[in-house]
Amino acid sequence: MSQTQSCIIKHFSHYCSLTEDEKQLLTTLEQSPTDIKAGSLLWEMGDPANEFCTLKSGWAYSYRHLENGDRQILEVFLPGDIIGLREFAFSERLENVRMIDDGVVCHFPHKRMLNLFRNSLTLTSVMFAIGSRQQALLTERLVTLARRTARQKMAHFLYEMYLRLRQTNPDISNQFRLPLSQEQLADVLGLSPVHVSRTFTALSEDELVFRDRHHLTIPDLALLCEEGGFDDCYLNDSVRPLLEDSA
Repeated sequence: MSQTQSCIIKHFSHYCSLTEDEKQLLTTLEQSPTDIKAGSLLWEMGDPANEFCTLKSGWAYSYRHLENGDRQILEVFLPGDIIGLREFAFSERLENVRMIDDGVVCHFPHKRMLNLFRNSLTLTSVMFAIGSRQQALLTERLVTLARRTARQKMAHFLYEMYLRLRQTNPDISNQFRLPLSQEQLADVLGLSPVHVSRTFTALSEDELVFRDRHHLTIPDLALLCEEGGFDDCYLNDSVRPLLEDSA
């Protein structure tokens, strides 16, 4: 994959301008790509945590199973995301990770990340920023699960997905692909699949969101943002001026 097509370079470029040497370092994180089918398990909770992976293409999610058999999806990963970053300091996996659709994953050991740290202060800083952002996403998900109504949960999540996709695809329109099933959406939002269906119906009747299988159309992004009580502070990072001023 060329640098102009690299999802991880697009992801890191959101945080600061990259030199050619830094881009070359990042391409080493996309070596040895592996095709992974939809539904495949990348790893299970309790497995040895000795590597990260980059999601070169496709979507994935992390999750935990509860004692009663229910599933809670913790995070949805998009192309360019690094999976397993939170487990860097741990010897075992803290959560399960599974593919949502067909994709390409690049595995790389922790020691390769250390090489990146040794060679680039900028990329080390961006990696820290990415880790901070993942933590902010989880915090916002906790607030959504605990305090928002079903309607607010759905509107908030859909608008968040739109903003995250726009990070690496600035030309994205109000129509985009969301490959999560009704059951997966239910497990993200802490709802039942039936409640998810009813909520989509209500949002459609109010002309806020239209869904055709895995394709969404949002007629008015500002209205959906308002419906979800969305505050983009947890996505509106400010590390770019700091990194570029120090370059």
